[in-house]
Amino acid sequence: MPFVPDATETAIRDLLIDALGVAPATVAAMTDDTPLFGALPELDSMAVASLLTEMEDRLDIVIDDDEIDGELFESFGTLVAFAKAKVGA
Repeated sequence: MPFVPDATETAIRDLLIDALGVAPATVAAMTDDTPLFGALPELDSMAVASLLTEMEDRLDIVIDDDEIDGELFESFGTLVAFAKAKVGA
């Protein structure tokens, strides 16, 4: 049976493509261990703010400033896990 990502993971993949302009093939190849901040040139400190705003809008969540730290953008998996926790998935 092929792996089917859930809706939250798909939304995060779409955000990386739409908000940051990461190539769809690059995003499609991401696994939980794929590093993000420092590894993706598109994800700089300014892009983090845009990505968080888009996450709030698309996932209908609120992200408090004290929830944001370096570990959040450590890998694709940590970002997806955070988003899932926020939406209650």
